[in-house]
Amino acid sequence: MIYLKLFISFLKVGLFSFGGAYSAIPLIRDEVLSKGWMTDEMLSNIIAVSESTPGPIMVNLATYIGSTQAGFLGSLIATFAVVLPAFLIILLIMVLLKKLVNNKVFQAILNGLKPCIIGIILAIGLYFVYQNCFGKVDSFSFSLPALLITIGLAIIYFGSRKFIKKGISPIILIAISAVVGIVVFGLI
Repeated sequence: MIYLKLFISFLKVGLFSFGGAYSAIPLIRDEVLSKGWMTDEMLSNIIAVSESTPGPIMVNLATYIGSTQAGFLGSLIATFAVVLPAFLIILLIMVLLKKLVNNKVFQAILNGLKPCIIGIILAIGLYFVYQNCFGKVDSFSFSLPALLITIGLAIIYFGSRKFIKKGISPIILIAISAVVGIVVFGLI
């Protein structure tokens, strides 16, 4: 019976939590407290742990609460129930998109969105470069090491395209920047 209660409770959470994981916390709280599964203090501790562990908070909460109530199978059921609505919605969207992919109007919309998305990504990238090298917009503070690292990474990225057909992997570039950042900013 606990398995059915877990499934229904977390299916409701998955269905009615719009706006992200933080909007699901009141729903989870209501379900957990009304069923007497936990105290408010225990739930607060679980929320804190769920926020600090990798993965979506809703899934972490469902897994932990399911585990405390019905062991491993309970954690599987609660986790499955909380992600099921989103999974089904994405499947529905994929079916609709598959039908729309050859539609000329839909293709025109996508082609119109591509430059906008590229512009947004470029703008946020330039904003971060500016903020790291020259400080915030309202307060100027020049950082020569950050500027040199940025220039060096740009040279590595664009220079690698001459030697490697596809260029350097973004993951390798992130690893290089992390090591350089630790060396430069860890020693200063």
